[in-house]
Amino acid sequence: MWNRNFVVALIGYFFLFMSVTLFFIFPLFFEQFHASKTQIGLIMGIHSLAAIFIRPVFGKIIDIKGRKNISLIGIGFMIAVLPLFHLIGDAGILPLALRALGGLGWGISMTATMTICSDLAPVSRLAQSMGIIGVAGLLSVALGPLLAEEIVRQFGFGGLYNTSLLFLMVSFACLSLTKEVIKPNNNRHFPKPVSLRHLALFPILLIFALPVFHGAIRGAVVFFIALFGNSVPLERIGPFFVAFSASAILTRILLGGLSDRYGRKQILFPSVLIISLNLIFLSQVRSLGLFVLAGFIGGFGQGLIFPALSTYVIDILGKENKGFAISLYLTFFDIGMGLGSPIFGKISDFYGYRSMYLIAGLIFFLVGALFTWKAPLSRIDGRREIPVDQLAK
Repeated sequence: MWNRNFVVALIGYFFLFMSVTLFFIFPLFFEQFHASKTQIGLIMGIHSLAAIFIRPVFGKIIDIKGRKNISLIGIGFMIAVLPLFHLIGDAGILPLALRALGGLGWGISMTATMTICSDLAPVSRLAQSMGIIGVAGLLSVALGPLLAEEIVRQFGFGGLYNTSLLFLMVSFACLSLTKEVIKPNNNRHFPKPVSLRHLALFPILLIFALPVFHGAIRGAVVFFIALFGNSVPLERIGPFFVAFSASAILTRILLGGLSDRYGRKQILFPSVLIISLNLIFLSQVRSLGLFVLAGFIGGFGQGLIFPALSTYVIDILGKENKGFAISLYLTFFDIGMGLGSPIFGKISDFYGYRSMYLIAGLIFFLVGALFTWKAPLSRIDGRREIPVDQLAK
């Protein structure tokens, strides 16, 4: 797994993600304009919503035309948009439009870059490799907000925009140096996900419901945690992200391959339970120590759920449709983040952040329980292959 191309692509993915996680503290920029939480949620969530409309299309193109060029196109688009952030002077249309444009580039580049990295891993270690790829993203979640706080203190938000642009350029350079592993499909033929033909509508909806609600929960945590920390009040919110990412990284490295051995669904429900209970716990936090502990527990749950859930979708759609499967998984995840941010923002406007996290935890638990009960098995149940016609049973 650790060949030169994989490492260089992974570094490129890391800096691509870093350019985005710097903006996790972007809501603080709008406090000077007395923007409502609903406005802030919409500005932050539109980034994910924009990616929704582009990922499925480019997911198919990735499987035909190859990964590298599509990744570079997406990063190049983000590079072109980012300098315009210096023109923002309110919480109105301009930041909303720029976040949407950035989301388009993000939707294209992230899908292609993840697929590039996964192509370089052994097929039998797909969940573990997806976990390792996700470690790069988690490192950026830990370091991005922490670095962003220092940059804003020293140079203001203009320095934040410039740093994000620099990271994008580094990512572009790294991915330019990688080689295409999977040759483009010049016949323009998309293998159809045969397993879905054997499923009724309700199980199909359940397959993609969990990524949607998982995205909504992540949006509630990521986009509002800085404001929640300030309301407690806490001096810094960076340690939360450090604890979250450190825990998730250790979990993915040590336990990321569990679903390769025991099956996807056997790992998914415990992951949902941990995340749900932690959201309820977060709603009661009143000190920095408990705040950091909530970050650590949440990272443990996230470290378990991502490799299992992403490879579950790949198993259902088939590894021959990997680019499309990854794009579809990320699309539904982003639907959750995009819709969940303004919805949970509205809940916090009416009831406060504590009630918002309590409600989020209860909802996620109910969805996870229904998924575990009714969603079909994936192709892998431990080390045993399940015939396609038994997937719906």
